Order: sequence, then C-alpha cells, then structure tokens
Amino acid sequence: MQPKVMMKKKNISASKASLILFLCQIVSALDVPLDSKLLEELLQPPTITQQSPKDYIVDPRENIVIQCEAKGKPPPSFSWTRNGTHFDIDKDALVTMKPNSGTLVINIMNGGKAEAYEGVYQCTARNERGAAISNNIVIRPSRSPLWTKEKLEPNQVREGDSLVLHCRPPVGLPPPIIFWMDNAFQRLPQSERVSQGLNGDLYFSNVQPEDTREDYICYARFNHTQTIQQKQPISVKVFSTKPVTERQPVLLTPTGSTSTKVELRGNVLLLECIAAGLPTPVIRWIKEGGELPANRTFFENFKKTLKIIDVSEADSGNYKCIARNTLGSAHHVISVTVKAAPYWITAPRNLVLSPGEDGMLICRANGNPKPDISWLANGVPIAIAPEDPSRKVDGDTIIFSHVQERSSAVYQCNASNEYGYLLANAFVNVLAEPPRILTPANKLYQVIADSPALLDCAYFGSPKPEIEWFKGVKGSILRGNEYVFHDNGTLEIPVAQKDSTGTYTCVARNELGKIQNEVQLEVKDPTMIIKQPEYKVIQRYGQVSFECIIKHDSTLLPTVIWLKDNDELPDDERFLVGKDNLTIMNVTDKDDGTYTCIVNTTLDSVSASAVLTVVAAPPTPAIIYARPNPPFDLELTGQLERSVELSWVPGDENNSPITNFVIEFEDGLHEPGVWHYQTEVPGTQTTVQLKLSPYVSYSFRVIAVNEIGRSQPSEPSEQYLTKSANPDENPSNVQGIGSEPDNLVITWESLRGFQSNGPGLQYKVSWRQKDVDDEWTSVIVANVSKYIVSGTPTFVPYEIKVQALNDLGYAPEPLEVIGHSGEDLPMVAPGNVQVHVINSTLAKVHWDPVPLKTVRGHLQGYKVYYWKVQSLSRRSRRHVEKKILTFRGNKTFGMLPGLEPYSSYKLNVRVVNGKGEGPASPDKVFKTPEGVPSSPSFLKITNPTLDSLTLEWGSPTHPNGVLTSYILKFQPINNTHELGPLVEIRIPANESSLILKNLNYSTRYKFYFNAQTSVGSGSQITEEAVTIMDEAGILRPAVGAGKGKEDWKKEIVNGSRSFFVLKGLTPGTAYKVRVGAEGLSQGPGVRSSEDVFETGPAMASRQVDIATQGWFIGLMCAVALLILILLIVCFIRRNKGGKYPVKEKEDAHADPEIQPMKEDDGTFGEYSDAEDHKPLKKGSRTPSDRTVKKEDSDDSLVDYGEGVNGQFNEDGSFIGQYSGKKEKEPAEGNESSEAPSPVNAMNSFV
Repeated sequence: MQPKVMMKKKNISASKASLILFLCQIVSALDVPLDSKLLEELLQPPTITQQSPKDYIVDPRENIVIQCEAKGKPPPSFSWTRNGTHFDIDKDALVTMKPNSGTLVINIMNGGKAEAYEGVYQCTARNERGAAISNNIVIRPSRSPLWTKEKLEPNQVREGDSLVLHCRPPVGLPPPIIFWMDNAFQRLPQSERVSQGLNGDLYFSNVQPEDTREDYICYARFNHTQTIQQKQPISVKVFSTKPVTERQPVLLTPTGSTSTKVELRGNVLLLECIAAGLPTPVIRWIKEGGELPANRTFFENFKKTLKIIDVSEADSGNYKCIARNTLGSAHHVISVTVKAAPYWITAPRNLVLSPGEDGMLICRANGNPKPDISWLANGVPIAIAPEDPSRKVDGDTIIFSHVQERSSAVYQCNASNEYGYLLANAFVNVLAEPPRILTPANKLYQVIADSPALLDCAYFGSPKPEIEWFKGVKGSILRGNEYVFHDNGTLEIPVAQKDSTGTYTCVARNELGKIQNEVQLEVKDPTMIIKQPEYKVIQRYGQVSFECIIKHDSTLLPTVIWLKDNDELPDDERFLVGKDNLTIMNVTDKDDGTYTCIVNTTLDSVSASAVLTVVAAPPTPAIIYARPNPPFDLELTGQLERSVELSWVPGDENNSPITNFVIEFEDGLHEPGVWHYQTEVPGTQTTVQLKLSPYVSYSFRVIAVNEIGRSQPSEPSEQYLTKSANPDENPSNVQGIGSEPDNLVITWESLRGFQSNGPGLQYKVSWRQKDVDDEWTSVIVANVSKYIVSGTPTFVPYEIKVQALNDLGYAPEPLEVIGHSGEDLPMVAPGNVQVHVINSTLAKVHWDPVPLKTVRGHLQGYKVYYWKVQSLSRRSRRHVEKKILTFRGNKTFGMLPGLEPYSSYKLNVRVVNGKGEGPASPDKVFKTPEGVPSSPSFLKITNPTLDSLTLEWGSPTHPNGVLTSYILKFQPINNTHELGPLVEIRIPANESSLILKNLNYSTRYKFYFNAQTSVGSGSQITEEAVTIMDEAGILRPAVGAGKGKEDWKKEIVNGSRSFFVLKGLTPGTAYKVRVGAEGLSQGPGVRSSEDVFETGPAMASRQVDIATQGWFIGLMCAVALLILILLIVCFIRRNKGGKYPVKEKEDAHADPEIQPMKEDDGTFGEYSDAEDHKPLKKGSRTPSDRTVKKEDSDDSLVDYGEGVNGQFNEDGSFIGQYSGKKEKEPAEGNESSEAPSPVNAMNSFV
C-alpha cells in the first residue's frame, strides 16, 4: 500500500474534479468472490450458464434436446418462445422440461416427427432480480437424400486430353463429405494428375490408358445420420492416338481469368486451381502485392488448394494461381474479401453496486460491416422497457448513477450485421451487505526467513469495506514501508524476518457493520547444505562415498534425494544411501557421471552436485594428474569498514601446478547460500586485499585452478559483518511515462540487497511540473520499483528524481530526469490541406502543421487517408477502399502514388501521437488527369471470306480517360513468316466492329490494335487471322443413264495450290469435274464450268509426289541428264522426217518438275502395259471441246495428289486443283458457272 502524501493540485476545475470522482466510483464497482457459501446467500439476477448452439442440426431419429441452464438467487424460472411467439409446452405431450432446468426434451422416438419442430427457439430465465435470455437457437433436422436417378453415358477420351467426372451429390444438411472409390470399396488413387476438387468432382489434367475403367463411383457420407449414398458407376475408356499431342496448361477450375471470393474473419479460406495440360502442370500460389501469411498457410491436394486458417481483414487481396508445364503457363486471379461477423472488443460484464453508487455497462463490438448495437432490459428492447431514472443509454454504453435496489436487472447487448450477431447478458445487481471475511479464522502461514509473506484477507461487502491490519491482539494499525497492502485485502511482508512471527488481525468495515479475523505467521530458518559432495576420481572396482550434511529448521522435516545425471539412481544394491551420504560399492565404468543431493522441505529446496570420474587401475604406480585439492585455513585480518585481507594455505596441486585462485563471497544477510565472484589472483599468491560494501555479512571461499580443472571450494571463512552506511548510489533507469491522460507512472530499477548499505531500504520519489514555478512533491515508498502520480494535466513535462535511503540516511542527490504525463488523443485536425496533382498517377498533398499544444502527446507524424470516389470515364461508383499513408515526424507534405488516371479522389489528414489519431481534416476532393488507356479487353476476328475479315473488340478495362479513337495496324505474313507492308487505320471511339475488305485470299494477316485518349496511345493487343481457302469438287454420275440424282463429292484444298490429284477413281468410268471458291459462310460459292473426263481401263498405282520429298533436290542433276538424252533422240528422229508415237512426243516434252517416278526403280514413269501402273503425263491435255477421249487419257490423276482420296458431298462441288485456262461452256442441268476472276485465274476456276 502506498502511503498518503499531501500534494498541491492546481488548475483543476470543479467539472474535472467531479469527472475524476465519477470515474473512481465506476472503477470501484464490487467484485463478488467465487466463494460457494457466499454465492448461496447473496441475491443475484439470472445468468445463462449453458445453451444449445445457434445453428442446431439434430438427428431426426433421436429425441431433440434443447439446452438452457441458468443460475441465480432465488433460482430462476424458465419459459420459451418459438418463432417469436410463446411456446406452451404444457399443450404438447411430446415436449417436457427437465426439473430445476430450462432444458427442453422433444420425444421424437415415441411417434414425433423432427420436421414438425423446426423453428427458432429462445429461452428466458427469470427471477425477482431480472430476466436473462438465450441466443436464438435454430432447430433443423439433418437430411441425407438419395441420389437422383440418371443415365450416365460412357466417357470416351483421347489419351492426353483432360476429363472431369461430375459428382453432383444430393443437397444434404449438413453438406456431405465426398470421396471416390471403386467397386471393391478401395479409394481411387490421386496425384498431381488426378485429384478431387472442393466441389467433389474428379479432375484429370490428362488421361492415360491406365485410367480406363468402368467403376468410378462417387460416394457422399452424411456424418450426422451416419449414412453413405452412392452414385451410379461412371465408365471411362481412353483410346490412344500416336503421337500424343502435348498441350500447354488450361485451367479447368475456376474458369476465366479472374474470380472473387468472400470469407468471414476467423474462418478457413480455401482457394482452388486445377489445370489441364500435358505434361501435367504444377500449381504455384502467390499473393499480389504481399506475402502469404506465415504459420497460417498450408497447401493441400498437391498444391492445387491454398488453405489459410484464422483469416483476418489483412488477408484480403488478390491471390494468383499459376499453372505451368514445359509448354507454357496459365494463371487465374482470385480477389478475396474478408468480411467479419460481429466479434467482441469489450463484452458487457456483470456489475455489483451498492445503493447510491454509479457504474456503467460497456458493449463494444467490431465487424465488417460495422455491427449495429442495441440494448434490451430483461429481454425487452430498452426503448419500451420500464423506465429507470438511474439509467442513461449512450450508444454502446449504459451509464448508471445513484442506483437503488430496484435498479437491479439483466441487460442484453445485441451486436449484429448481415453475417451474424452476438448476444451477451450482463446484470446490474444492487446489494446492501455488511462486511464478510471469507478467509478461514486462525489460518496458519509458514515462510522461510528473508522471503516474502502474503497474508490473505478475502472479503466482501456492499458498499466496499475498508481493510486495516493489526499485529497482535492489541497492537496498533500497521503502517510503514515494510508492508504492502493489496486491493484484495492481502498483507504482504516483502522480507519476512524471525521477529515477523506472530498473530495478525484483519478488520473490514463499512457503513453497515464491522468484522475482523486473525491469522498466524511462522517464519522458519532456511535449509542449507553445510557439507557438499565433492569431486571424486576412483579406480575401477573401488569404493566411493559422497557426503551431504544439512542444516534445517527444527520444525521442518527434510527429505534427501540422490540423483545420477539428473535421473533416479540405478536399481542396484551397490548403491547405499545413508543419512548424510551416498556410497557406491565395486565401482564400474557405467557409474561415471554427476551425482546430485537434493534436500526438500515443505517450504524450500536446496541441492549440490559432484562429479565422479572412474579410471582404470594402473598396472604399476604412475603419475596421476588431477584437479588440485581445495585450499584450507582461510583467515581474515586487517578488518576495516570497506576492506579486509584474506589469506589461505594452498591444497595439494596433484602433479599439475596451480595457475590461479578464484575468490568468491556469500552475503549471509541478504542472499544466504548464494556465492558471487569477487576477484582472481595468480597461483603464486596466497593473500589478497578485498574491497567491501557496508551492511554485508561476508563469508569468503577460495577455489584453486590448474590445467586439469577447478578444485572444490574451500571451507568458508569466518563471517565478517561490515557496518551500515548511507547508500552509495541511487536507482538507475529512472523514467516517467503516463499510462493514462491524467497520471504519471514513475519507474526505476531497484538496488540489489548488498547495495542498500544498511537496513530499511526505501526510495524517495520526487516530481514537479517543468517550466512551472512549483515546489517538489515527494513521497517515500517501500522497496518497490514503481509509483503512480494521479490527477496530472495531460502530457506535460515533469522533472523527476528517485533517491535511495536507509535507516542511516540518504544516498547522494540524484540526477533529475524529464518525463511526461499521459498522452491523450490530438484535439485538432491539420488545416489548409492542398493537393497538387503531378500526373495521372501521382499527387502531392500539403497541410499546415497543428499547434504542438493541441497534439497532447509525442508527435509521431501525420496520416493521409485517401480513396477513389469514382472513375470520371465510367461515372460508376464502387466499393470504397481507403488507403493510408503515414508520414513520420513533423512533415507537412507527402506524395500519393499509385493513383488511377481520370478519377475523382477524396482525402483527409490526421495527426498521430502515442495515444492514437486526432480528428480528420475536411475531405479534400481532387481529380487525376487523363492517361493512356489499357489494351482493349478483347479482339476477335470472325467471318473470314476470300477477301475480307470482320474484327470485333471490347473497350479497354481501364479507359483512363475519354477514348478518342482506336488505331488498327495490320500486315500480311507469307509462308516464311516474313512480314509485308504495314497498313494503319484510325477508327472512331464509338465503334466496336469493322469489316476489312479487299484482302488477298488464303493469306495470313497480323493485326495490332490499341485505343487512344487525348494523352496518347495505350498498350496494344495483337491477333492473327487467315482469309479462307478455295474449294474444288468432283461429280460422279449415277449408275445407269437417267437414273437418280447426281452424287457430288467434295475435297477442301489449300487456296495457294493450282492443281489437285484425284485418287480412288474407278477405271473405265466417265467423271464430271468443276472447281469453285467458297468462303466459310453458309452461302453458295462461285463455281467454274464443268469438264468431263474418263478414266483408263486399268487401276493406277498410288505414287508419291516427288516434289514433296526431301531427296528431290539431290536427284535434280539425274533428271536434267535424262531430259537432255530424250531431247537428243527427238531431235535425231525429227531430222529423219519420220513419224513417232504420241507417247514418245510426250516423253520428249516431259516436265521434270511434276513427272512421277516409279516406286520400284526410281526412274521416270513411262507408259506401261501393266494394269497396275499407268502414271499420268503432263503432256496429256484435254481437248478444247472439254471431252476426254479414252485413248488419250489412260493415265490416272491420282499420281499428282498427296495420297488423299476425294471426298464428295451433296452440293455437287469438290475441292481440286487444275492448271491451264479453259473456255466457258454452256450450263448443264441446273448448274451454272461464271467467268474466272482476273485475280484468281491462275489458281482456281470461279
């Protein structure tokens, strides 16, 4: 207990004095001790002690038990509401309430149906002092529905493709646990390639042949009803294609590039990314702009699931999953927002008051969004509850003043938002009770001398009693610095001495009465080991003994325990434990170790250890090197107040010279049994002059040291008690820091025992306000390290000093230190806030500093709160996310980076001190200028035709201004990936599509597309597209003249080709052929006129086009040589004037570029009589009348193709290639043809 000191108080107004008094009365609200007898006697409003959970899912097969237990005096009665109306349990034979309880039991097992009792239940416990209510308890029976019947088609999947097997379990309550098994009830193995998603579906990043099976079965386990439902087996068949195409990652779930997720504070956040690809992608997670929280982040399902436990608002942000394999990567950004159901900051606590006292109930909760606080009194909204003149509601606080016994009630605080609610009961119990002492009478306390003694005086009374202590039956009241008086009535004697033994009386009194109680204190002598075990070296098979002689208080019964290496002694008869020693017989090597003697009493414990070293017995005497023996015959001479001379005789050095002696001392007065290092001298010295401190009972011992180690300490010297003196020094590390706006907490580091220099160590604590003509205020306190000065102005500097003193006087004058009383929140906001916009993403804010007097604390800096109000381009508001920048020190400006262009912002500035933030300055509005836009959100190219493409695009996600136009650039790309000339087109900003015309057919184009504002061009998006190819087709007439409809077949040919070889034709058959150009649209294309030819009588063999072979270039020289020979032969025969067959004429004019080769010998193809080999020569041309004569066309067109049979379709067209110019022929049947286009005349008929 701190002594009362008269202090001068200045400049404290009457209103402030009353406020201080009011706060003191509130703090003094009674605490009811947890004493069972006392609680049984005191009147108390009801308190809910047990209730069912808010969301209570019950088993529909069992009885429903809704718990509601409460305590109070008198015992409370119970009632229930169901769905907001009174629930009369007497009218329902299936519903009963347990005796002396509010718990309901609904008897479902005797014919009741759980579904009939679904609803919201609330319990009320009531007695004459008030009514407490439970939470709203929502009763719902669990459900485990069957799977709906469905027809599952077998899944046929190509090897390497991805696959998702959907589970789609029935909706149960609570939701089921999903797992996949086979027909043998074995769990299907999962890996990075095959895994189950959070929704229960089974995902295959790529399928392999071993995935083929017919028993993929999804199971749903409903734990509440202990049932398992099974889906019909799913069949998967994997077919192989060679080679298997590798694919870069594509996300199977979630879809798209971004998604959002909302999670509640304190819950587990689960984010999932599963990707398809071959090789199997690897998933990696990052948080944009931050790190994943350490110690709360876990990866599951082969890193496809990110799990963060106990999430908070700080975990909000963008989380990116990246799926990567050797071919590329894919990513998805999940924007996580952490909301919060209400949670307590300060829950209301029960309040016990005396009549006429003041108090308050505080209910503070937080959440996201901020919860609404509402109050009820005895279960009724406080607005319609009976009025109480002592009660005033102020938001989250109810203030009581001058309460009476009728003010007793139970108040409910409800904090709710869209994510949940909190309900807390707190009673106000107004009691008038005389003092009671709860500590048993004549309780005996025993302590060891020089240790603290705590004597209890647990009490209760209303009003709160005052406590006084007396020593002896007729002793005077205890005061002074040698005692500490605690608020709970406990008396503390910091250093109990033998003369502290005796009877102590505790007296408790208030205006209703007085009571006293006596307790006994006994102070015992400490237990000491006066002969400790010593280090021993023993030969194997010898005998060794360790001594442990103790001294203890005669009234305490000591027990001695021996340990080896901090464990129990081995269970071996060789170990003999005596009263004062431990003897080991027939020592072996395993006995080597450290032996400890522990002495315990009911009040204290001491120990000492020694090492045993076991050595082999030498065959012959040898020199033994060991630690030295301890010194002996210690003697003190030349005793002075501050010095003494110590001398000693060295022990045997054991064949290793002593290098030095270590001197230690014990302070038997302050720290008996604790030895401290004093000094060290060389091994040749046996005397030393020692410096001493006053008021210390010195004993010295000496330890010898050689190369082997340290000796055992010598026997202690005689004790020498130095005279007392004033303290030589003052406490260190003196500080003054306020913990509240109206106090100053002075702390220091206390002096150690031997620094006191005498008995009665105390401290004189002095303080005065700096820079004010004021006198020092002082107080003398016991040997503590803290003193609290109350009633100080807010944050003013104080001069502080702490001086040590004892019974002989004071220490030297201490140094003054400067401290400050407690801080309070700043009073004013920064003024003249100005914003200078530097560019579209950066602004500079200026403000005037606040006067230092209004800071009311240590100025730590300024905080700038700024947030985006809206985008000027979209005129749409969004969720306001305030950002905070802190500028340390007395800065008056700061930079705001990362702003969004062309947006409206608001900001305010607040000053910050050690207590918190001050008020905000008025919101300042500023706008950022336009910037360059982001890239268009997409660019799609559709509807390709021969000479046109349709472009569609989306506006930029971030326009960052008013769009002025779009810029389109494009250029053709040839087969060698070279770029052609670049064409640029400017498009109005209000357009979203464009048709590009006059393009080259069958040509690849690369497009570059970006948006512009008045500031400039944004980043571009690129895309490639190809104009469509040509079409060619063949028509085979129906068998029999005039029978049925002509059946046209069709082949699609690259538009850059100028010929096509027809294969698979029937020998000796007439065919019609025509060439057409078509786009990708559904409309009819442009066709050529028809031509008729007839195949030869024999089947042509399939040849390979040498122009596509890699070795063709190597044979060019041989081809040229053969052509030269043929030309010479033709020249000779022409000179002879003879006739030669058409075959030879064609050979002479053969084109080596397209002449086919025989498959067997590699020579040029000739006309042959063989039926299976008749290649077509380039010299074979159709006549001008477009008929093919049989004798001129025995060759097959197959040899000019690429080994692909013609594909016919119903529209009578086909895709082929033809060389040469044909004239227009009349239309045949319903077909028509047109003249060729000048552009495409070399490549196709049109």
